[in-house]
Amino acid sequence: QVQLVESGGGLVQAGGSLRLSCAVSGRTFSIDVMGWFRQAPGKEREFVAAIRRSGGSTYVDSVKGRFTISRDNAKNTVYLQMNSLKPEDTAVYYCAAQRLGVKVYDSWGQGTQVTVSS
Repeated sequence: QVQLVESGGGLVQAGGSLRLSCAVSGRTFSIDVMGWFRQAPGKEREFVAAIRRSGGSTYVDSVKGRFTISRDNAKNTVYLQMNSLKPEDTAVYYCAAQRLGVKVYDSWGQGTQVTVSS
C-alpha cells in the first residue's frame, strides 16, 4: 500500500507561483512513476506531469515551460513547482503513484485546491 498526502495549494494572483508537495509513505520502493493530475469544476481530471524513478519527466503541453516536477527520494516527496500561473490553472491538484509493473495510477492523494485569480 502507498499513501499520498498533498500540500501547498492556495490562492495566488495570475503570474504568481506555488509549489505543491506530495508526501509518500508505505511501500515506496514499489513506485515507478509519480504523477500530478488536476480537475477543474465541471471538467474531467487531466494529466499535468509525471516523473519516473529514473528521473525522466513528461508534461501536458499547457504547462510546459511553466511547471516543473521533481522528486526527493531521501524525503519520499514529489514536488510540482508552478510558475507564471494562469486563471485556467485553477483546479484541485492530485498526486498519484504508479507501481512497478502496473500500467495505471492506483494510489491517489486527497487533492489540494489551487485558485488563481485574474
